[in-house]
Amino acid sequence: MKKTTILTFLLFAFTLNSLHAQSKLDAGAKRKKTFVGTDGLIDTLRNTGFTKVILSGKTKYTDYKVFSHKRDTSYIDTTLTLKKEYKFNYLRTDNFELLAFHNQGQTFNNLGYSFNNIKQFPDIGFTAKQFSYLDIDEIEYYEVPTPTTEISYRTGLQQGQFVDALFTLNFSKRLNFSVSYKGLRSLGAYRQSLASNGNFRGTFHYRTKENQYEIRGHLTSQDFYNEESGGLTTSALESFISENPDFDDRARLDVNLTDSENQFDSNRIYLEQSYKLLSNKDTVTKKDFSNLKIGHIFTSESKSYNFTQVGATTAIFGNVNATDATKNLAESKITNNEVNLEFNSKYVLGKFKAKANYTNYSYGYDTILNSNSAINKLKLEGSAISIGADWNAKIKNFQLNANASITPGSGRLSGTYLKGEAVYEKDSLFVVKGSLLINSKSANFNTLLHQSSYDDYNWENDFSTVNTRDLGFTFNSKWINAALNFTNIDNYTYFDENNTPQQFSNQITYLKVKANREFKYWKLALDNTIMYQNVSSGSSVFRVPEIVTRNTFYYTDYWFEGKPMLVNIGITFKYFTKYKANAYNPLLSEFTLQNTDEIGFPTFDVFFNAQVRRTRLYLKVDNATSGFSKKNYFSAPNYPYRDFTVRFGLVWNWFI
Repeated sequence: MKKTTILTFLLFAFTLNSLHAQSKLDAGAKRKKTFVGTDGLIDTLRNTGFTKVILSGKTKYTDYKVFSHKRDTSYIDTTLTLKKEYKFNYLRTDNFELLAFHNQGQTFNNLGYSFNNIKQFPDIGFTAKQFSYLDIDEIEYYEVPTPTTEISYRTGLQQGQFVDALFTLNFSKRLNFSVSYKGLRSLGAYRQSLASNGNFRGTFHYRTKENQYEIRGHLTSQDFYNEESGGLTTSALESFISENPDFDDRARLDVNLTDSENQFDSNRIYLEQSYKLLSNKDTVTKKDFSNLKIGHIFTSESKSYNFTQVGATTAIFGNVNATDATKNLAESKITNNEVNLEFNSKYVLGKFKAKANYTNYSYGYDTILNSNSAINKLKLEGSAISIGADWNAKIKNFQLNANASITPGSGRLSGTYLKGEAVYEKDSLFVVKGSLLINSKSANFNTLLHQSSYDDYNWENDFSTVNTRDLGFTFNSKWINAALNFTNIDNYTYFDENNTPQQFSNQITYLKVKANREFKYWKLALDNTIMYQNVSSGSSVFRVPEIVTRNTFYYTDYWFEGKPMLVNIGITFKYFTKYKANAYNPLLSEFTLQNTDEIGFPTFDVFFNAQVRRTRLYLKVDNATSGFSKKNYFSAPNYPYRDFTVRFGLVWNWFI
């Protein structure tokens, strides 16, 4: 789907939405209809504009619902908080454990890893291109009493901008549609660093009057394009580190690649439906307390990746023996059909679902790309049947969740998946969660089969199954938030110093502890997050900084008479201890081991954020001290982190 077509459609929808909202405001001003809620809620929302929006009937903010893939419910939030500051970035999530490259839309290096939510099946790989990829569990569904719009905007680096736009409406209370598009184009400060990405999402959700039949689904089309520089040359690095004033304009610095680019594309269709065979209602509340459902889930997802150059760079990637192939895409497609039977009993077992899946996969190339290649199989293909069950139950203050699946056989999809959670909540004072994940699956497809016109980037492997075990605990309260994860990995698969995939013969043992505490006094606050990591076994191939910390000191207050504006002004300090961070390989779009450079540096970011009614304004200075600090800040070897940069952006909601 063309980006211009998507943007034109969204602009048209938002314009109609805005004009219609304004006409209703003008026509309804005399009726003085406002949001309905408790006195405390009205006080909280008064400065977000909710009490000034004219809506038909009595509408509460809780009527504007957002549903996650797991059907957890939240609400469209127009408040301004420090957490919103942390999430105001290209990923639109808190990237505390990530180290960004200098230009938004580029990749990220890892400061920490999470294994408590890994997938059941192997993926195509090329993981450096997938930080901004939206998976199935990241797609949200909506239920809104009136058409609703949200636009997030942020300036790009040098040239360009980032926009994430959402439009959703209910044609009836039981039928919702949404369309959204996240688009980015940013030139970057260094040569060959242009990023141009797009994430289109369309969703729908429908249920019958008695909830006997329910269907929901989404369509995504995602593309990620990057010019690739290969990092600074040796002489350019010397000029950068020595602060040569002739190169204050970073575009003057030489880079290793001048005509290289890579592209990652994906399309997905997801459809989930269920039909209630039996239903018993509570005689008092008239709500279901037990039912029997049959369901079906269909998923079809395709991904492709290619790296292209006008001319070969043998000094970087080695010898070239290209064939006359015109198509060098690595393509994968996975199709999955699930049939399930769910029994839900409020007072007996909770919710129990038995499921069976039939999965088809295909990954590979259309032809040989290197005349010296010894590869004898162009594609990896196969199918598998999985069986499993889900269980969810609430026993007093405990919530228990379990998800298990097994794929028997010896194929590349064979393996096991088990995840269990126990959550205890004490009178809204604190929440404790324990989790266990056991996963066994094949390594990503690009480690098993890869082709290139460069001799050293062709391989065909038969790796052992990767086994992952993660034990986690979290504690959340008004006093402190803390998390601990202990992870073991057998047959850990990585890319070595020669850019070749390998499996570690010993076990990876990884401990991660993270804590957050905020202190408040008057209109001032200090938010502190610290993460400690230790790799007691396998540190030669699995590398993380020992300490990562983020500390934000900020001021919050309402300004001007009548308190029309809420402001957050502050400074964020972030630091991680030195470690041999992985190097970035643009041909593979993967991070590889390196044993030469250590990276670790502090940054100071200054922000001024304000909220006027339903609009949040963001002004941020990244790496504010870079003008007088040592030039030792790098995202990966040869790739400097961003210099002093001023960014402006906003998030704007409309409710008709």
